Amino acid sequence: MAEMADLRRIKMYLFLILLLQFTAVIGQNSSSLVVSDGDEVTLPCENVIDDQNKCDGTYWIFSGPGSTLSSLLLNLGQIGDNYKAKSDRLSVTEKCSLVIKKVTVHDVGRYTCRQITPGQQDAHVSLSLITMTEHHNNDQVTLNCSVSSSDWCRHTVEWLYEGKDMDENVETSQSECSVTVTLPRRKKKRQKSKYHELKCEVTDFNSGNVQLFPFLQSSATLPAISDTSTPHGINSHGWGRVIVVSVVLATLIMIVVAVNIWARTKKNKTQMDDNAVHYDGDEDEDTVVYEDIGDPSVRLH
Repeated sequence: MAEMADLRRIKMYLFLILLLQFTAVIGQNSSSLVVSDGDEVTLPCENVIDDQNKCDGTYWIFSGPGSTLSSLLLNLGQIGDNYKAKSDRLSVTEKCSLVIKKVTVHDVGRYTCRQITPGQQDAHVSLSLITMTEHHNNDQVTLNCSVSSSDWCRHTVEWLYEGKDMDENVETSQSECSVTVTLPRRKKKRQKSKYHELKCEVTDFNSGNVQLFPFLQSSATLPAISDTSTPHGINSHGWGRVIVVSVVLATLIMIVVAVNIWARTKKNKTQMDDNAVHYDGDEDEDTVVYEDIGDPSVRLH
């Protein structure tokens, strides 16, 4: 019986060793990245085989969030048929890393780099997207920072002000992969200055990797309620330039119209001169001469 128990312990130890080794291998070939909406990202192919000709021995496979279906993104160096429309945003580096330009929420998912060589371990990259929004409601401003992940939420998210946690008096609320803070609305100059110091901290609790994303008002701003401020992207100086340009264009149009009227008036005057009415100095003071081309003059005494 003792020998059987020892044998079971040995089997258990061997199983644990194999499990740890397998986990270590998977960890070495798995990574996760978080980027902002519209950014460019490079997904590394950790298992790439050297001496390839334009990645002709590499596949990139994509699966969306919560999906068990996969699609061929890169087929031996060529963009997959289903992704031809995205070809202007997709490319590969010399080391067969996948480059995605102008990342959107539709790019969130799990990417697998696979080599054509049999037995080569796959490399996996999970791509997540951070989104920050701003909503004005009367005398309050609500800011939200959230992370869209490829599968389950693997990040903690929180707001920092000047590199520190938000004051306890500030209203904040957290949910899975999302955090919201509500601030009193202030004058624009002070408001922008305060926003400039806000950062969203995203922590991957698997790897411990921490990333800071500054709040950008242009990332996603919802319209204000009862807000009479100028539209985003055009300040008071911008409106001034618009007015000046409009006045100049109106002036040019008026000049063109005036010149056109003057030209027509001159043309009509020339025609009238051909049928002119004038006084003949050689005749009596009461004599009026009418001239008509081709017709003899008629004198009235």
